[in-house]
Amino acid sequence: PTDEVVELAKVAGRMGGIYISHMRNEADGIVDSVRETIAIGERGGLPTQVTHHKVIGKKYWGRSTETLKLIDEARARGVDATIDAYPYTASATSIQAALLPAWAQEGGREALMKRLDDPATREKIKAESARIIREERGGGDPKNVVASSCRFDASLAGKNLSEITAKRGLPVTIENAADTAMWIVMEGGCQGIFHAISEEDLQRILVHPATMIASDGEIPIFGQAVPHPRSYGTFVRVLGRYVREKKLLTLEAAVRKMSSFPAQRLGLADRGVLRPGLKADFAIFDPARIADTATFEKPHSYAAGVSTVIVNGQIVFENGAIAATRPGRVLYGPATVSRP
Repeated sequence: PTDEVVELAKVAGRMGGIYISHMRNEADGIVDSVRETIAIGERGGLPTQVTHHKVIGKKYWGRSTETLKLIDEARARGVDATIDAYPYTASATSIQAALLPAWAQEGGREALMKRLDDPATREKIKAESARIIREERGGGDPKNVVASSCRFDASLAGKNLSEITAKRGLPVTIENAADTAMWIVMEGGCQGIFHAISEEDLQRILVHPATMIASDGEIPIFGQAVPHPRSYGTFVRVLGRYVREKKLLTLEAAVRKMSSFPAQRLGLADRGVLRPGLKADFAIFDPARIADTATFEKPHSYAAGVSTVIVNGQIVFENGAIAATRPGRVLYGPATVSRP
């Protein structure tokens, strides 16, 4: 319940913390979810952030106008509310989290398996999963859901829900795709990529003054599985596509959204800007060449146009080669006591 999260937030706030929320709902309940995220920060007395903000499902496209208005109104009355976002019209999470209703997952995997084993409850889950495929994460077509990695069958990586459904010998319908989603979960689960975000919402969120850039990605093993390209291309995609090509942002504004703004937000006072005495973290790139090369089909591809990367004053990438040095360090928040 919201009240419980508020109580936790109060403690974190007293220790210099921040509430960064993977909201409850990014489709039909997105406006209420943003409202709740703001309320937790406002009542908890700490900064609050809507993380990887997006609007999922064609039925709900355009609602970023409402969510951003809520952020503006909160900031106007003194709430320290911000946003982060990534520049792709597809999200990524597990098939289970995305395509099965939340109520079915309550209590963990064992409780979920019991519900799926009960014929009457399974039908209810299937009906709700079909609705989610039709209206939300599925974008109205099982082809919009792509498995990125599967614990129980590596060969499924890169295949969409239509293909997996057909491989199971079922006619490709939304209802059968829902059945396939439940089968995937019962077999051990897959991570998935979900094409159900509009470019208009993406751009509207990206340019908002309270938005910073974050990948919401992972550090994948090169060549393994078929992960979301955001893990390779988020920041350079903003610089190449939305700065140079679309001129949606100035270069300076985009760089700030990736460097000083998030560093300030996380309380990292010794980095994020170029200034004598601070940590020397640089990415040196050519604005005319910077580009993402990772695609949804071939995500394991590094950025173009970056010549040098320096971390804590030491070169870690230069002339296309990664150095053996590892000068990076874990960065602790403001509430941390001294550590070795």
